[in-house]
Amino acid sequence: MEIIQFENVSHQEILRNISGFFRENKITTFIGPSGAGKTTCLKHINGLLSPDSGSVFYRGEDIKNIDITGLRKRAGMAFQSAPMFAGTVYDNLNLPLQIFNDKLSQERAANLLSMVELSEDFLYRKINTLSGGEKSRISLARTFVSRPEVLLLDEITSSLDYTLVREIERLVMKLQQEHGLTVIWVTHDLAQAERVSDDIWFLNSGELLLQGPIESLYNSNNTFIQQFLKGER
Repeated sequence: MEIIQFENVSHQEILRNISGFFRENKITTFIGPSGAGKTTCLKHINGLLSPDSGSVFYRGEDIKNIDITGLRKRAGMAFQSAPMFAGTVYDNLNLPLQIFNDKLSQERAANLLSMVELSEDFLYRKINTLSGGEKSRISLARTFVSRPEVLLLDEITSSLDYTLVREIERLVMKLQQEHGLTVIWVTHDLAQAERVSDDIWFLNSGELLLQGPIESLYNSNNTFIQQFLKGER
């Protein structure tokens, strides 16, 4: 079943007439060269950006007609740099609720840490004492504050070493299975896409060259995709 659909989406000179869909409860990766439009596509899903033309649909409803706060609760996003502010882990987990004058209970905060395989004693550790891998886990945990059904990931492992990359991949795949999530993941790493993907979107210069199961990438007769694959091997 399709949960999100792009219909003729263009944005400035970055996206050009993109049409495609994302299957529910699957992991889809955006791949392609730098500057292809991957992150720009991702930001259209939770309303961080809006199309200049065309539409993005969430469960059949144009997202321009969906309350933006509600949309972002349903589609949580974790960014490349795992941005954190000075304070404790709890402070950072509480931020999405603090914006709405609400507060995260300690029990719920501990449960969020457990989801990303961190112990409760992390709650009051200072952010500046954490490793890159721990910050990535906290960033993931924070996206679950609003209990999303879609997880948007923007290069979340790009600054980690290989061992930590594999740990975060395993964790995301585990969470996806346990919570029935739809995961949409921007990655520059073809090998990572191969390991985690059910489906792929291959973009180049703002155009969607291929959408489908990961296996379809290697059956494509598109000249650019063939050259890209040879360059990545």
